[in-house]
Amino acid sequence: MTIRNRKRTGLVGLAAAALAATALTAPAHATTLPVGDHTATQSAIDAAVAAGIPGITAEARDNDGVWKTAAGVADRTTGTPRGKNDRFRVGHITSTFVATALLQMEAEKKLTLDDKIERFLPGVVTGNGNDGKAITVRQLLNHTSGLYDYFADGDYVSTYVLGDGYLQHRFETMPKEKRLQVALSHAPAFAPGARHAFSNTNDLVAAMVLEKAAGRPYEDEIRRRIIVPLGLNATSNPRNATTLPQPSSRAYSKLFFQTQPDRIDDVTEISGSHTWGSDIISSASDLNRFYAALVTGRLLPPAQLAAMKTTVVNPDFPISSFGLGLERLTLGCGTTVWYRDGGTVGWLSLVALTDDGRHQLTFNYNSDWRADDLLAILSAEFCK
Repeated sequence: MTIRNRKRTGLVGLAAAALAATALTAPAHATTLPVGDHTATQSAIDAAVAAGIPGITAEARDNDGVWKTAAGVADRTTGTPRGKNDRFRVGHITSTFVATALLQMEAEKKLTLDDKIERFLPGVVTGNGNDGKAITVRQLLNHTSGLYDYFADGDYVSTYVLGDGYLQHRFETMPKEKRLQVALSHAPAFAPGARHAFSNTNDLVAAMVLEKAAGRPYEDEIRRRIIVPLGLNATSNPRNATTLPQPSSRAYSKLFFQTQPDRIDDVTEISGSHTWGSDIISSASDLNRFYAALVTGRLLPPAQLAAMKTTVVNPDFPISSFGLGLERLTLGCGTTVWYRDGGTVGWLSLVALTDDGRHQLTFNYNSDWRADDLLAILSAEFCK
């Protein structure tokens, strides 16, 4: 893991990079595992823990039922085992919730994907060539807006994400506008619609659009539209809270201290305001339930679900294509999955499922390194 990776996507891209870098090398002759066989998945999880991940919690669902597992520790100090039902910060997996709520509003004729964001945030996205009158809701959701990634700003990262900066500022309230202004202090990376490039700024602005369009806090809208109807009792937004609901584990990060490159810090507590818009806390079970409901049409009408699954090529990782809060990947064995990875300081998570929603896997690391192991676990579940 490098600082360049961390800057590019705020950790979430580390998982995507690992998937893209290794999926092509998966054995082309692999065959599909028998339904209900998770032996290979358990072995891959155990191998990741043996290689240095503190703990992993996972849940798979298929025609044979629900399989839960956990390996490693929840707390490196006490040695408490990682729990099968742990809650964790999901990072940019939040974007699927936001996209779903916006697409529901489109079905209700409250907005369209081609609405310019200026309609909802007048005068907000402007300066240095940025223009909210030229960027659509769709372009935010599929990351073709061109908005500069605030996580690529060196001053922001060194002040709030790396080393002593993170430890000094993590309990402060971070206004969402502050992160947006960091992005808008730079010119756009490209003209809206010209190409795809992941930017944390897109997810931030999409949540701001949802909040304005709904006329209530974005957290309340997500809860009203998704969390309550699906009974996702382990899912919440932290708002400004710093702690995690229980059960949960500690979270660990290598914060890139230059003189201590292998130093590991406990980064469990942080004000939820630092990741507003990418801040949901959930569990493997709740995420599986949400994504299954989504791809099987329980949350969106056919037109909106089709729009969500309409993907654009990711030029950096062409084996993965990006929809609206969802990504599509074909593994080396030929199995195609919809997936979303989520990274934030101290956590890496991945959700993947087949198009019919009948085979799912969600897992979480309580650390933010060795993203290359994500693909091994994913392939172990969906390929033999």
